[in-house]
Amino acid sequence: MRSSLACLAAAALLLPPALSGCAFGAYLSPLTPLERAVNGTYEGIGVGGTGRVPYRMTLTVQEREGRATGVITNLESRKAYAASGTFKRSGNGGALELNLFENGDKHRGNLHATLSGSKISGVLRTVLLGRELLGYTVELERVGEAAPAATPAAAAPVTAP
Repeated sequence: MRSSLACLAAAALLLPPALSGCAFGAYLSPLTPLERAVNGTYEGIGVGGTGRVPYRMTLTVQEREGRATGVITNLESRKAYAASGTFKRSGNGGALELNLFENGDKHRGNLHATLSGSKISGVLRTVLLGRELLGYTVELERVGEAAPAATPAAAAPVTAP
């Protein structure tokens, strides 16, 4: 009995190093090159029945899962809407189909758009009682820089004192 407990304790001590050993040297980038290129902040104008409306959108694309999330803000009214939906890759961008929610639970709109390079172009439609109504043609352009690519520390220049 005592020797089986000793063997069990020894096996339990060796298990964590054995399990972690399979990951040595393995590195998967958390972002694909497309995600690094398109994730970020976009600003532009929506034109529709009520005139011109300025918008800002922060976008996060998850290429492997085919998902996109973000927040779109009407800069005129200062209302922000959580956006979530699908992303289908094509070329250097893809298609976005996002549902917009106010306060996390009130479906207020849909964005049907294409993402190409540094631009989002499409139609934002308001939703009332489950039906799409007013439509705004939306043109948003990337502001700021793309997410920086991971670079090794050895690549940084070293200066002598």
